[in-house]
Amino acid sequence: MHTSKLEFKTIDITTIECDCIVNAANRTLLGGGGVDGAIHRAEGPKLLEECRSLHGCKTGEAKITKGYNLPAKYIIHTVGPVYSGSPSDEINLTNCYKNSLGLAKKKNLHTIAFSAISTGVYGYPFDEAAKVALDTSANWLTENSDYRMEILLTCFDDRVYKSYSNYLKNYSGNNKYLSNLK
Repeated sequence: MHTSKLEFKTIDITTIECDCIVNAANRTLLGGGGVDGAIHRAEGPKLLEECRSLHGCKTGEAKITKGYNLPAKYIIHTVGPVYSGSPSDEINLTNCYKNSLGLAKKKNLHTIAFSAISTGVYGYPFDEAAKVALDTSANWLTENSDYRMEILLTCFDDRVYKSYSNYLKNYSGNNKYLSNLK
């Protein structure tokens, strides 16, 4: 039996062959800048058409579409918080990861690649976002130990990669998924 795993690497999320990728979408789900725009451009008009039928998405929630022309079978769209420095930012970002993973499990998907949610134009500080992404993903794997899931946290540049690496250098907890990354 395959075991679950958590990893991160610098890679273009639109090129990953997996069950699903997670798009850092805006509330309309109709495309935009950053990774959202890249995914919509790479896929084509069918994605936009399906996204229109979903009638948007609230911050922290997740919705799923087909992958169409992408190597991934599905796209999970989640809306991260626009960073304000309030405690609700971390709650909403945590919910993006939890709800995306929960939706993937509900659809019986076992490989998922996340973009660095909210770190682009939404302004979430890289180091804080890395902590949320790594902790939430690792805790989800522990809480769902009966379900095999391979999680890839994609990095669009060295700043994101360094944020993940720096968090792990200082990690002193006992989550086996994070300890194995060190």
